[in-house]
Amino acid sequence: MNKKDIAELRRQFKKNNELLTIDEIFNVYIMKESSEIYHQQSQPFEMLGTDEQELFLTNFRKVLTGTVDEKLFELKFQSDVEDSSQLILHEALITDDQDHWKAQMIRLVEKMLLTKQYEMDVVITFIKGAYSKPVKRESSEDEESRYNKLHSHTFILSSMNQTQEPKKELHFDYIEKQFKYNLIVDPVINLQKPIGGFLFPSFTDNAADVNRILYSAPKANEPDEAFIEDVLNAEESITAKEDKIIFEEVVRDAIGHELNTGTLANIYQEVNRVVEEDEEDAARLDYKDVESILKHSGIEDVNSEKLATAFSNVIDDTQYELKAKNIVPKYNTKSIKINTKVANIAVSPEDLHYVRQIHFSGKRYLMIEVEEETIIDGFTMIPELFGHKAEEN
Repeated sequence: MNKKDIAELRRQFKKNNELLTIDEIFNVYIMKESSEIYHQQSQPFEMLGTDEQELFLTNFRKVLTGTVDEKLFELKFQSDVEDSSQLILHEALITDDQDHWKAQMIRLVEKMLLTKQYEMDVVITFIKGAYSKPVKRESSEDEESRYNKLHSHTFILSSMNQTQEPKKELHFDYIEKQFKYNLIVDPVINLQKPIGGFLFPSFTDNAADVNRILYSAPKANEPDEAFIEDVLNAEESITAKEDKIIFEEVVRDAIGHELNTGTLANIYQEVNRVVEEDEEDAARLDYKDVESILKHSGIEDVNSEKLATAFSNVIDDTQYELKAKNIVPKYNTKSIKINTKVANIAVSPEDLHYVRQIHFSGKRYLMIEVEEETIIDGFTMIPELFGHKAEEN
């Protein structure tokens, strides 16, 4: 799934949406001390109160929120796995028997309990629903029809949420006119910050792919590898952060670790051009593509053999393809951090051309070209020329 597919599905989780139906919601409570199922409860989603529905809908949107390859990962299932989660989920997806569906979800929970000891009580929520993708009405069609439902997708979504201790608060009783210490012993389920989840199957261009699953990590660039491998039985995925590190190490291995800021800016500009030209947001770069980018950036002493060797040295795979969107920092935001002993500076990749490191009188200087006057604490700085103050009028 690309970011467009995910965003479209995420937008559907709202109240009174006739395009989305959620049949059943199944909550399983896990105790931290015993790592056992303490309680389970299933009921039709429509039977929940309005406010409770909104809490869960917000929770589901948060599971589907995040950058692809940082927080959200489309994973391919492993083949020839005993007690495969792919088969468990597929069987649950196609069954109309609610008891059988819940039994399959319990099988997944049991796999989770074998994998990890949770530090807090955890509530694992499963829903089974369907989303109908609207298609715009043709002008010749009945004016009363706003759209035709051509594509209907059945899915299973899971969210994992920790509990937290209730707040100890002091209340004022208006009737008795006295202060009261309010102690609530029931744990609070934190639906605002899910610690993981998944969507099955994956969807791309209106087509369901039961061989893939969308996994939501607890934190950006920190997928739970044990959960991916032992619970979902999926193949490990490279994060965006890891992809960028691989690219940096490959380039350093091929051309050395020294670059001027102009060349680095050219590299980021070339990679960003590749990203922008790819409408599907899925451009990949092999070692020949990296060679082309480096040459277009002004680096002449590089060839396919050097890049192939660099790929082999860094990732032991000359056929590996980097995702272009993972390589360049967020191009239009101040995503590049320049840290020095004197100051820390943030600059966007597209503005890196304005930054230079220069030598003057035996010292290094960081020079930033600016088009406007520099103001510090309300004072306009007087320009200096190579270390000497300009004459004041």
